Parts: sequence; C-alpha cells; structure tokens
Amino acid sequence: MKTEQIDVAGIAIRLVLALLLVLVAYNPSGHSYVGWALRDFSAFSALKGFVGAVLLAAWVFAIRTPLASMGILGIGLLLLVLGTLVWLLIDVGALKDESPGVLTRIALLVAGTVLGVGRSWSAIRQRLTGQVEAD
Repeated sequence: MKTEQIDVAGIAIRLVLALLLVLVAYNPSGHSYVGWALRDFSAFSALKGFVGAVLLAAWVFAIRTPLASMGILGIGLLLLVLGTLVWLLIDVGALKDESPGVLTRIALLVAGTVLGVGRSWSAIRQRLTGQVEAD
C-alpha cells in the first residue's frame, strides 16, 4: 500500500485550490460564476449550464473529501477554531467588521480553508500519528 506524502507545499497547494474553487463560484466583486450566470438570467446558455455542472462536480468532490477525512465533528471543530479566531481578530481591532463585504470575504476565506484543510487532513494525521486511513 502506497502512503500519501504531505509537506507544506502540498498543503498550500490544496488550500489555494480550495480557495480558488470558492472564489470562482462566488465572490462579492461580481467576477464569479454566480455573478456571470445571474447577471442576465434570461440569457442563460448551454455554456453557463456546462460551467455550472463542472463547478457543481468540483464542489461535490471538495465537500466529500473533508467529510470523509474529518467527519462532521472535525469540520465543526475547525469551524469553531476559525470562527473564534475571526472573533479574536475583530475584538483586538485587527479586522474591522463594519462592511458586509468584509464579512462575506472572511466567510469565503473560512470556507476555502475548511475545504483545503479537509483535503489535506488524512495525510496530516498520518504524518503526525503514523495511522494509515484505508477506504
């Protein structure tokens, strides 16, 4: 059985790809699939449908991986840690929460982080504990 090797670069790549998926699907700038597809819904085309189907498939894969590696409890704990980190940063003044756009961007960053960490979690746990996960 071949075990997956993980390093900081591998984790970083997974995080970047997860954030890219989140931001391509939606971001408040309007330069996203949601902004493009809904800009003129009456002109919904086969291309918009195809891109939406590809994004949906990517999202299903991206969500199933953290669920398999971390489970609901692990995802909940990660969300708790990230949520309290955001709260702490707001509390100490490092983040300003006056703008809804800022909170949206923070939520998107948290979602991408959960997906990226979830994608790497099995390999990280194997590296830290020596336990191999088999499906």
